[in-house]
Amino acid sequence: MKRFIHAGTREQNLDILVLVLRITLAVFMLTHGWPKFLRLLEGGEIQFGDPIGLGPTLSLILTVFAEFFCSILIGIGLGTRLAAIPLIITMAVAAFVAHGGDPFRQKEVALLYLLFYITLLVVGSRKYSIDSFLQAR
Repeated sequence: MKRFIHAGTREQNLDILVLVLRITLAVFMLTHGWPKFLRLLEGGEIQFGDPIGLGPTLSLILTVFAEFFCSILIGIGLGTRLAAIPLIITMAVAAFVAHGGDPFRQKEVALLYLLFYITLLVVGSRKYSIDSFLQAR
């Protein structure tokens, strides 16, 4: 059977797929990070989980850094591989520590995010990103 799609088209499709994945993940994770960012800006007594013993304030700061700032970087494709690392750590802590004793359905979303962030760590931001633009210069 003759193949109708050549390698260039497959590469372009992969570039578009990674773009859609990056933007979708960024928007979805920002719905978690934005309220935490606002909570951090409010100041006062911080009520936040401390799953690995860093203290609630530092735990919230690190979570906001990952879920808010790193999500923006992934969405625009700037430092995608590096930005994925804090999100991988955050999702691993959420799935295996914060929800470690919970049923699978409580861990499922964090595990899916973890899988997608590991994917971005491996494939990078691809062609449609600031990373690609800077590398071409």
